[in-house]
Amino acid sequence: MRVVRPGDLGAGDIEIWRELRAKSGAPAHPFMEPEFTLAVGRVRPHARVAVISEESGGTAGFLPFERGRFGHGRAVGFGVSDVQGAVLRPGLPLDAKELLRACGLSAWVFDNLEDRQDLFEPDAARSYASYVIDVGEGYESYEKALRARSPKFLRTTLAKERKLGRAAGEVRFVLDERDPAMLRTLMEWKSAQYRRTGRRDRFARTWIRGLVEFLFHTRAPGCSGLLSVLYADDRPVAAHFGLRSRTVLSCWFPAYDPEFAKFSPGLILHLRMARAASDDGIGLLDMGRGAAEYKDALKTGELTVHEGATVRPGAGAVLQWLGREPSRRAHSFVRKRPRLAGLAQRGLRRAGRMREPKRP
Repeated sequence: MRVVRPGDLGAGDIEIWRELRAKSGAPAHPFMEPEFTLAVGRVRPHARVAVISEESGGTAGFLPFERGRFGHGRAVGFGVSDVQGAVLRPGLPLDAKELLRACGLSAWVFDNLEDRQDLFEPDAARSYASYVIDVGEGYESYEKALRARSPKFLRTTLAKERKLGRAAGEVRFVLDERDPAMLRTLMEWKSAQYRRTGRRDRFARTWIRGLVEFLFHTRAPGCSGLLSVLYADDRPVAAHFGLRSRTVLSCWFPAYDPEFAKFSPGLILHLRMARAASDDGIGLLDMGRGAAEYKDALKTGELTVHEGATVRPGAGAVLQWLGREPSRRAHSFVRKRPRLAGLAQRGLRRAGRMREPKRP
């Protein structure tokens, strides 16, 4: 096995990665394609890929990860990647802890592990539903099911779309908007939403902003940036940026202009997006984990993702202890007190330890 930076993967490696992924039988999530790992490698200097070979010399799999101090590994793009895991030849006999040892990792932490990742799933601590919209049989079939299951929701949303048109002008939708200015508008809306709701602003992180901007320009069959915008009289009222493959749209960053909140533009956007995606050959829209009222209203089903950590015996047990909630509270306590933080840093330097990269 060899461990390389994502940018050091050869064209042959990338082609084998795509072939293995296509044979996996899993939904074609863009986060599991090599282009996503390559993009993360541009903005995260500790991103690595383990390239696994068989005795015959053929490449049998890949594990993308990010390396921290003490060999603490995380899924690549941890904190923003909605689907994670290894890309392996089906039936490959492999031991997870031996793989970590070969990578120089004491642990590998995941928060959106793809279902049926048998190598790591036994170490999952929790499982979550990832809500999906299935338009594989066409949008009309989806709308018929939605009308039967949530008639009031659909009726109300369509009525609000008509009201939006009367109040603000003709409503139109663009599935693939290529104007970078619209991407900046979406990020401004999303940052404002994070602040309103008391959540951490992801776009305040330089690497996340850089990752999204780079993926916006990525045009590969398995992983393309897709910016969709809902307009009223040529004024943007809602937008979404996600990643798409030929058949799956991974919903990522939806937002809307608060001035139009009474019209529920985000719901209108999702319905228009489902129709246009279906017409463009996409059969599945994955809205991701995390309960939300709009997801319950729109969904047709659920996938499963897992959270946990695979930990090697020995030194890995220390990492597992450090990752527990009391330890995180202790770290937070120290960071908020400059004198204590200074003493801690000096102590770490004396011990010759490296400073851990910031969590996304």
